[in-house]
Formats: sequence, structure tokens, C-alpha cells
Amino acid sequence: MLVHTKRKPRYQMQIPMTPLIDIVFMLLIYFLLTTNFMVDEGIKIKLPQAKAAAPQTEETITIFVDAQGRAFIAEKEVSLALLFDHLKKKIGSKEDELVVVRADRAVILNKAVKIMDIAKAAGAGRLCLATEKEL
Repeated sequence: MLVHTKRKPRYQMQIPMTPLIDIVFMLLIYFLLTTNFMVDEGIKIKLPQAKAAAPQTEETITIFVDAQGRAFIAEKEVSLALLFDHLKKKIGSKEDELVVVRADRAVILNKAVKIMDIAKAAGAGRLCLATEKEL
């Protein structure tokens, strides 16, 4: 009498996917945390440095002041005489509108203060002087 034994199925090789997925997620988190998402606008200025600088996240009206003291709104130069009217239109009836002044570090302080004064007169509820974090 012939006895046939059952054949056991062979074990198949499988790639462990869990550690691979863990590594991919760790790399994704690493690149998300180390990527700088800040987009700088077109006027080339060097901001003053401050140790207590904090990132600005809310929507604002930004006024750029270059080293010569010229004011720019949305990459378009605006004279100080017309700055009041431009800001008045942009602010409208919003009482708590934030206006950020991004002045070059080489600009004379008096010019930056004049622009902040014009913004306050135009109805800006809050004013902010932009800086970059000191390394």
C-alpha cells in the first residue's frame, strides 16, 4: 500500500512593508518641517534683524520701503503724496486692518516713521514693522 503524504506549501518570500512605510512617512515629515514656505515678494530689501522676530501669518497690506526711501505697494512705486489715497482705498471700512511696513535696514528711520504715520492716518488699526529673525 502506497501512502502519499501531503505536501506542505512552500513559504513565499515577502518584503516587510511596515518599516518601509514608516521610513517614507518620516522622510515626508522631515521635508515638510525643513522646507521654508515663506514666499518673498519682488522688491529687494534687506530687513533689519531682531532676535524676537515672529512669523506673520494673517493677510495684510504690505508697504515696502527701499534703501532710498521709496514706497512700494504690490511692486508698484507710490509717491508719499499718493500713498494716503492708495491705503485709504485698500483699507476701506475695515477698522482692524493690519499694515506691515517692510523697510530696508539702510533706510533712514524718519522715512519709515513717515510712512507708518501716513498708514495710521489712512485708517490702519494696527501697524507692524517687519524684521527677519537673527541667526
